[in-house]
Amino acid sequence: MVKAYERKHRIVVLGGGPGGYEAALAGAQLGADVTLIERDGVGGAAVLTDVVPSKSLIGTAGAVQAVRDSGKLGVQAFVPGGDGKPIRPEIAVNLAAVNKRLLAMAGAQSVDMLQTLEAAGVNVVQGEGRLDGVGAVLVSTSAGTGGTDFDRIEADTIVVSTGASPRELDSAKPDGERILTWKQLYDLPAIPDHLVVVGSGVTGAEFANAYRTLGAEVTLVSSRDQVLPGEDPDAAAVIEREFTRLGMNVMSKARAQSVARTENGVLVSLEDGRTVEGSHCLMAVGSIPNTAGLGLEEAGVQLTESGHIRVNKVARTAVPSIYAAGDCTDFFPLASVASMQGRTAIMHALGDFVRPIDLRNVAANVFTYPEIATVGWNARSLAEARDVAQAIEHTIPLSLNPRAKMIGFTDGFVKLFAWKASGTVIGGVIVAHRASELIFPVALAVEHRLTVDQVASAFAVYPSMTGAITDAARALHRH
Repeated sequence: MVKAYERKHRIVVLGGGPGGYEAALAGAQLGADVTLIERDGVGGAAVLTDVVPSKSLIGTAGAVQAVRDSGKLGVQAFVPGGDGKPIRPEIAVNLAAVNKRLLAMAGAQSVDMLQTLEAAGVNVVQGEGRLDGVGAVLVSTSAGTGGTDFDRIEADTIVVSTGASPRELDSAKPDGERILTWKQLYDLPAIPDHLVVVGSGVTGAEFANAYRTLGAEVTLVSSRDQVLPGEDPDAAAVIEREFTRLGMNVMSKARAQSVARTENGVLVSLEDGRTVEGSHCLMAVGSIPNTAGLGLEEAGVQLTESGHIRVNKVARTAVPSIYAAGDCTDFFPLASVASMQGRTAIMHALGDFVRPIDLRNVAANVFTYPEIATVGWNARSLAEARDVAQAIEHTIPLSLNPRAKMIGFTDGFVKLFAWKASGTVIGGVIVAHRASELIFPVALAVEHRLTVDQVASAFAVYPSMTGAITDAARALHRH
């Protein structure tokens, strides 16, 4: 007896960034008929103009800083003259070569992702898509005659993963030459003489750190009392000290009013009447979701006032057949969260086992030098929840860690948080070189509700930076 034909579940994904890529790949692996629509290239802005190139640039700056700091270890990175001072530059940075490398690497990563999707059976379409109700997507493609054709693709499940774009101010319009967004930095042929960075959040702090390390004079305009206002205050204080040590001019409580071109650079005017002159200005004042014109509200998808898509813990919108992932949603704007949302959305739509996403367990990192890595509860979130009295914390300065002393990197710490009654690890903050690689054991402890005694009982290599984690856990032991 021949079984009746069973149509495959049809999935259409709008946007090929981390969320869309993972959604498409998961759908293909689970046997669905998947179409992914991407305008610029698989990987989206995260791969082509954001995470991959920016972290590559920051990695280059980190290498420069490591060479400069090697003098503490007795390494001489220059040819000395008779007085012992360098007779030639210690380090020369060719920014054009750096940018060429990182953009080529980003492009190669995009191609690798495209090939992976195609090998899995995903139909990748270059174009722009918008919803046509709750069960179809219209895709615009060039007709070759100056017009636009639309293809209509029906879908059982739609995943919107269109990302976000740099926020632009009318009083400081980027021109791609002197006034820049973070997407436009990679066209610079040389290191700016004086880069004014407006915004001291994660993006602003990372680029300010990187360009100061690469040799630019940098002024960081911060509207808050401290840089990185969303991070652990102790961690942000370490970074601000490092910025000062590097010779960066950090202007606190300074809100930019406008940025204008001058004959040879830019003029940044502050609300208090002060002005800052520079050769270039980076506007790092947040991002806006790419949700306009997608037909979302017409389809019944709910948006926040800022234009972000409202989703639940399995990435589903108010419309059962429509999911969303990544920076266009009202979840954390992290590539790792976008990827998890994409996978979770497809697994839920296809009836596979799925665990709702718990944002409390998300590990995040600020790629300054040193880095700040965090996961779970912290002092601010405990205070907001009025649970400070129920928690305990302990901090191990890296100045006490033998491995940190050996590599000459002692400006930082490991901080753990746990519930007082049970000893369960609920969060952590690490400020260190490559803290992003050190936070994972803490993230595991938070995810699996390990106690401080269980963490302390694990063997850490001696000497190692991870030894500070077990030391902090041991200090939190309660009888």
